[in-house]
Amino acid sequence: MKRALISVSDKTGIVDFAKALQEADFEIVSTGGTKRALEEAGVQVVGISEVTNFPEILDGRVKTLHPAIHGGLLANREKEAHREALHEHSIAPIDLVVVNLYPFKETIKKKGVEDADAIENIDIGGPAMLRAAAKNHAHVAVVTDPGDYSQVLEEARGNGLRFDTRRHLAAKAFRHTAAYDALVADYMTDEVFPETLTLTYEKKQALRYGENPHQGASFYQHPLPAVTSLAAAEQLHGKELSYNNINDSNAAFALVSEFSDTKAAVAVKHTNPCGVGIGDTLPRAFEEAYAADPVSIFGGIVAVNDRVDADTAEQLANIFLEVVIAPDYSRNALDILQKKKNIRLLKVDMGGDRNVPHALTSVSGGMLVQEDDVKGLADTDVKVATKRAPTSEEWRRLEFAWRVVKHVKSNAIVLTKGNRTIGVGAGQMNRVGAAEITIAQAQSDAEGSMLASDAFFPMKDTMEVAVKAGVTAVIQPGGSKRDQESIDVADDAGITMVFTGMRHFRHA
Repeated sequence: MKRALISVSDKTGIVDFAKALQEADFEIVSTGGTKRALEEAGVQVVGISEVTNFPEILDGRVKTLHPAIHGGLLANREKEAHREALHEHSIAPIDLVVVNLYPFKETIKKKGVEDADAIENIDIGGPAMLRAAAKNHAHVAVVTDPGDYSQVLEEARGNGLRFDTRRHLAAKAFRHTAAYDALVADYMTDEVFPETLTLTYEKKQALRYGENPHQGASFYQHPLPAVTSLAAAEQLHGKELSYNNINDSNAAFALVSEFSDTKAAVAVKHTNPCGVGIGDTLPRAFEEAYAADPVSIFGGIVAVNDRVDADTAEQLANIFLEVVIAPDYSRNALDILQKKKNIRLLKVDMGGDRNVPHALTSVSGGMLVQEDDVKGLADTDVKVATKRAPTSEEWRRLEFAWRVVKHVKSNAIVLTKGNRTIGVGAGQMNRVGAAEITIAQAQSDAEGSMLASDAFFPMKDTMEVAVKAGVTAVIQPGGSKRDQESIDVADDAGITMVFTGMRHFRHA
């Protein structure tokens, strides 16, 4: 008779699976709550203590860590010495291990979880059994996922599990324990940049392709994604999201999250904002964002920070958009937008902490890791660099421009006027070039506008371009050896300029 050891916290389908195994001539060995559940369902079960001849101790912390279990799991049945050792010590081989681990993730998700409760839900015996069985997959099958029960049963009823199936299940078991340990390590780690970075992500969905059709891709999420995150978004309507949709949506979501004090609408193309607007109402904010660049918004991503009402929905429905992101939608708004078959509608909680401890960028053979750029003007000492200080209205407009330029690829220059952007110069090789592109986009609207730069002006040429265009106020980090040259140009033109002391390079 073959022997199966079953000990699961996720008991989905386990009773039917165990009954089918028993019918396929497996003896069932089990522990604790799994044993009780199987016995109550009429499955004949051998208790773990009957196998080890040793009681479960320490509140169940020690029950399977025993040679009678691990000998049965690790024995190489092709080696005579191993077979003799099993016979000498009366150890029966174990052919199938069905284990999933203590619910550590579910425990630490609970609001206000106590550390002692989290620690108690760190599984020890389960990972040891999984790793032992997976190592010895030449002779032992290991199952961690209820989704694999049917295939295992089909092969078990035949000639036994094929080697490639056992190999696949073993790899899955090692991924299961690795992800589990990574989550435990993350929970217990206080360092921002530890000596090893153990990350784990769960596959959320397969994607048709990546940035281009010849690239494969999938979307993975953190096991505990922040409620206020794109990974936690609910798709209410539309086609499946693509790689570029997700990437652009994340950029739009990050930018609109900057505005908690006013209604805001953000339009994004290729991860750069093409139009940003604010207003007393959401329809007004979207009107401003649309007017900022009515050409580039076509086929773009729009994110708003308030419930979409019917008026806003009518505006959104009048143009071709790939994705709309909002904290909620009225019933009338959904009725309007869902008439457009392909538009993706995402609902994202925007009321909480985005909680992005690490920003990750892959490089050849490695990964760059940094803290997320969540700081703003409140986190630095802003200084007036020129003779003229900004008016209260200019201060408000400059802060708006600074929030936007933070989310534009460097070198970045942004022009704003009133409640919207009027020009965005992104990803240029030199700063004056970014300024010239921005001003060309704004055209005559540049007169009386605010200019924001993500980094300092290395020379006075950017300031000279701004003066010629009619810019009246500038916000930039400062810190160049030649700052005084730019200050002099501003003073001569009566322009006010403030230094933030903080730059916002964005290269990825």
